[in-house]
Amino acid sequence: MNNDYLLLTPGPLSTSHTVKEAMLKDWCTWDDEYNQGVVQVIRKQLCEIAVADPQYRSDYSATLMQGSGTASVEAAIGTFIPKSGTLLVINNGAYGARIIEIANYLNINVIALNFVETELPQLEQISQALEQHPEITHVAMVHCETTTGMLNPAKRVAELAKHHNKVMILDAMSSFGGIEMDMHEWQIDILISSANKCIQGVPGFGFVIAKTALLVASEGQARSLSLDLHAQWKTTENHHGKWRFTSPTHVVRAFAKALEELAQEGGVSARFKRYSENQKQLVSGMRALGFEALLPEAMHSPIITSFYSPSDESYEFKRFYEALKQKGYVIYPGKVSNADCFRIGNIGEVYAADISGLLEAIAQAKYW
Repeated sequence: MNNDYLLLTPGPLSTSHTVKEAMLKDWCTWDDEYNQGVVQVIRKQLCEIAVADPQYRSDYSATLMQGSGTASVEAAIGTFIPKSGTLLVINNGAYGARIIEIANYLNINVIALNFVETELPQLEQISQALEQHPEITHVAMVHCETTTGMLNPAKRVAELAKHHNKVMILDAMSSFGGIEMDMHEWQIDILISSANKCIQGVPGFGFVIAKTALLVASEGQARSLSLDLHAQWKTTENHHGKWRFTSPTHVVRAFAKALEELAQEGGVSARFKRYSENQKQLVSGMRALGFEALLPEAMHSPIITSFYSPSDESYEFKRFYEALKQKGYVIYPGKVSNADCFRIGNIGEVYAADISGLLEAIAQAKYW
């Protein structure tokens, strides 16, 4: 580890030395070396990860967007949904709630289908909502809801959306690149993710992979200048990778290196295997130390796990957090509204030896 501590969070996360090293030079943004040699290659690689079959891959296009992952979510919501559209949001956590908040800010008609944070969305209720509200044009859901660590049934929900002829938007912020999925097979029309998640880049931009026909049809619908996804896509298409406004060159170069390292690891399937093994080792070790996971194992994702806080009256998360940080490990506070818990991620440049070291540090940091 070439850092003061290992980030065990859902992003930003710990990156390789070589990904960091890619940012140690200054890069121009206006020539073919960058636009065609880096940006266009990244766009192509993202579509290759998203759609396995080249026959269908040509129906999709990737657009890179400056800012946080949330900026890309807002760009997609604000660009693809017309003024006459209605968005159904399937919400069982903080990030589903954020999509609802974005829709409200943008004055988009929104129907919120809210579920308890610790429960999977119920397909029957989703089907009923689609039947009762024919005005719905788009359906949005978070794939891995890192509020709890739950993996939502994206493929099943998309099947329902398509059965009712709706556009399916998947917030795959914390799953794309770490969990195998296929946009064509799963019937996902629009997928949103970020550089600093499972592909193991650094923060600075997000991306939207969408059916090209939907991008073409979205012209003039954006509710923001800087977050106009259609304009961003059209510029990169017409100018061979050029961004409309200043490109975060260092972050983009680091992401190109991260994509290279994903391929070297064996692709998404190999990364999923490593993340899954990390998570199982973590849960088993935490159980041995007396900690209980918030969710039953059947609902766990390989991305992040929530654990109940100790019931001991002397326990304070901040004190526990600082003790672990001093030992070289950073964990994450809880975000569940009705449970006192904390979270530990196992994505990024994290391996079995790191999980073992974390568990040893936790054993030593238990002051209660």
